[in-house]
Amino acid sequence: MSEQPFSIPATVFDPELFTQALKSAKSPIPLLKKNIERMTDFLHQQYQQGAYIRELVWARANFVDQLLQASWQRFDWGDHHDICLIAVGGYGRGELHPHSDIDLLILLKDEPAVERLQQNISDFITLLWDINLDIGHSVRTIDECTQEAEKDITVVTNLMESRVLCGEALLHQGMMAATSTDHMWTSQQFFRAKWDEQIARHQKHGNSEYVLEANVKNSPGGLRDIQMISWIAQRHFSTNSVDELIGKGFLTAEELDILNRGMDFMWRMRYALHMITNREEDRLLFDHQRTLAKMFGYDDDNAKMAVEQFMQYYYRWALSLGELNDVLMQHFDETILRASEAEEVYKINSRFQVRNGHIEAANDKVFEENPSALLEIFVLMAQSPKIDGARASTIRLIRLNRHLIDDEFRNDPQNTRAFLEILRSPHKVALQLRRMLRFGVLGKYLPEFGKIIGQMQHDLFHIYSVDAHIMEVVKNMRRFHYEESKKKYPVAARVVKRLPKIELLYISGLYHDIAKGRGGDHSTLGIVDARNFCERHELGKHDANLVCWLVEHHLLMSSVAQRKDITDPDVIAEFAQVVGDQTHLDYIYALTVADINATNPNLWNSWRASLLRQLYAETKRALRRGLENPIDKADWIRDTQTAAIDQLEDLGFTEEEIHEVWAKTGEDYFLREKVDDIVWHTEAISQHDDTENPFVLLKETSDLDFEGATQIFIHARHQDTLFALVASGLEQLDLNIQDARIYNSGTGFTLDTFYVLDNNGQPIGDNPERTEQIKNFLTEHIKQTTDYIDFMQRRTPRKMRLFSVPTQTTLVTDPSGTHSILEVMTPDRPGLLARIGKIFFDYNIQLQNAKIATLGERVEDVFFITDQHQQPIEDPELCTAIQAAICKELDEKAAA
Repeated sequence: MSEQPFSIPATVFDPELFTQALKSAKSPIPLLKKNIERMTDFLHQQYQQGAYIRELVWARANFVDQLLQASWQRFDWGDHHDICLIAVGGYGRGELHPHSDIDLLILLKDEPAVERLQQNISDFITLLWDINLDIGHSVRTIDECTQEAEKDITVVTNLMESRVLCGEALLHQGMMAATSTDHMWTSQQFFRAKWDEQIARHQKHGNSEYVLEANVKNSPGGLRDIQMISWIAQRHFSTNSVDELIGKGFLTAEELDILNRGMDFMWRMRYALHMITNREEDRLLFDHQRTLAKMFGYDDDNAKMAVEQFMQYYYRWALSLGELNDVLMQHFDETILRASEAEEVYKINSRFQVRNGHIEAANDKVFEENPSALLEIFVLMAQSPKIDGARASTIRLIRLNRHLIDDEFRNDPQNTRAFLEILRSPHKVALQLRRMLRFGVLGKYLPEFGKIIGQMQHDLFHIYSVDAHIMEVVKNMRRFHYEESKKKYPVAARVVKRLPKIELLYISGLYHDIAKGRGGDHSTLGIVDARNFCERHELGKHDANLVCWLVEHHLLMSSVAQRKDITDPDVIAEFAQVVGDQTHLDYIYALTVADINATNPNLWNSWRASLLRQLYAETKRALRRGLENPIDKADWIRDTQTAAIDQLEDLGFTEEEIHEVWAKTGEDYFLREKVDDIVWHTEAISQHDDTENPFVLLKETSDLDFEGATQIFIHARHQDTLFALVASGLEQLDLNIQDARIYNSGTGFTLDTFYVLDNNGQPIGDNPERTEQIKNFLTEHIKQTTDYIDFMQRRTPRKMRLFSVPTQTTLVTDPSGTHSILEVMTPDRPGLLARIGKIFFDYNIQLQNAKIATLGERVEDVFFITDQHQQPIEDPELCTAIQAAICKELDEKAAA
């Protein structure tokens, strides 16, 4: 968008004519409203035509100045010496976006003046409300201003940016003197308070520039971060212009240029948000991102959606401003807070020394004369836990000289060895990589990484940009080494300690998503980049093959665990064949756990953890047996039955009683269920005499190595609507199905097990009252036949409605020929499983098993189904009709 200057035509607003008309107007409200509307429309038109954003923001503030001044003159304020109308905050800076608060301070000399002018003040404020101005105001004496400013850092900040609109300027001067650094909030106190304020603000807004729905004003890298620099400069140097920081050595010309261009961009964003929402809206909600992408001139292409291109541009600006804020805040810290500290300096080598715990370049020419030092400094920080970070002056030098990282630099063996040293370091590997990213070194050294900086995927599954996700993956890999991770990640914590080369795991983390946004399969495309990295860094062929294998298969383990029946020996044997050996299994397990946790924290729950642990354990056993000796299904079934019979006989059962309960129960039951659960089910069925009514039992697992959800076992007469009824009932109970195992006993009864978690991703736990509620509710609910759909009328949440991703389905016959496999990939929504169950009922489909995988706000569910004769569904027309019915049912309800 090319920004152009403009002037306000007299036909839009003529100050003299306006003032005259206002004086003679019987009622000022219509005239004021008309002028506000006309000016707003004009400024919006100028915005859309590419007007310079600063002139728009200043023009609106100037217009409001004249509006307020003319309105103020309608009242009799006496001799004016006792009162003053002051603009504060952003408006005090002379900046106003379409719906920004117009912050006013009505300053009075003393309490008698307040009492005398109270009615006029009230009438003035009422007038401003009546014309729908977004007013924020306070009425105070100088003493009250002083008292409030002493207590509240935000008050003194607002007063610093104040200017007189009407009335006695001497009052304003007195207030400014009383609240200056001579009387309160020294520059050290002010900086510390504002820094604490920024830390709290960043934490409130996700502590990252990359949150999905960023706030252009308050998120890291937003407008507040720019204003922080201005406030501190104003308080410490008594200057109203950031430009003056250049002369004082606190800001470079390049940094000032970034600040100015970054502010212009953020202002354009904020103005657009206010304009399209017609309210003060600073959040980049999903509702608005597509609209803004179009306004800013982006179009979809084969690799990226317009909204993804637009958000990458936003994130890159936010990152640049966040980085600059980091440098300047640290510089202020060193020169303001720590100015009086005694200096402790020790030399590392001829290029670097440590000053008060922070590393610094020995001179300004270090990187220019020895470009390899651009990596050496991170090696030194990684190798010494006593170094807290880099000094601001050195960070500036790194940013200034990062252009020296070119192909020659990247291929220099000294530099490739240095990068591997960082990855092999025992200390703060993830921290050094994040520093390299923020200082602009990582994207230069790994150009393929530079391409994905700020790249966001427009969905609700990935909550970080690709580069931020990769940094989280490596951070999680490091976490596995920490003592506190042993409880949450017990297997990963053991695995990483025996990996032969930990750096190979980090490299696979750096490259597993490197090809995102290029179009095509990123796992396949990423192999090329990973191979090039390994060759450039002279890794052996075996190590390079392992890294490339991990990049290619980084989604495999989670896919098998969540979408396939990992109780099936054939599934385990097939996965073991791909893995090949224990080393590959250890690496892919660690990568998978780190990846899931770095994609979306809500994805990692006890059930998903248990699936991966179970797949890991079963594959480990298969590898020990040898790939040439897969376990025989008949042996598996016989061993399971024998072990269950032994336990049941200990409970007093005869073998005849046991087989009576097991009569006509299919082989799948003994393949997929554990011995303890078979014993539990058998005992419960034998004790249930009321065969006409269903019974529901809950079991909280105690085997943390294999289970991570609450089991709900249902024994009931078979009915085609049972799955839909259970799904709708569990939803009403705020329980989420993680797995469903459906068995037809062959005697008219079904044995169904549902593994569930609550809405916090946790098992139900030891809660007898909740357990009883679930049992009673489900028992009554599944007696119904037709009314279950009426219970699913909750509205789809806002975020989900905005992602109109159509449902995708596949329906194929399993290679075994015993059943069909239906896959449904769709955004999550209320009532989804019950609606699919309704389709099953409509088409006489028998559900044999289900793997329910909720990935953020997306589901990838797999249903193992047959027709009513227990045969796979192979009629092409019927397969098409079933899939079409599911898509129609889900997508029409999603739009409602």
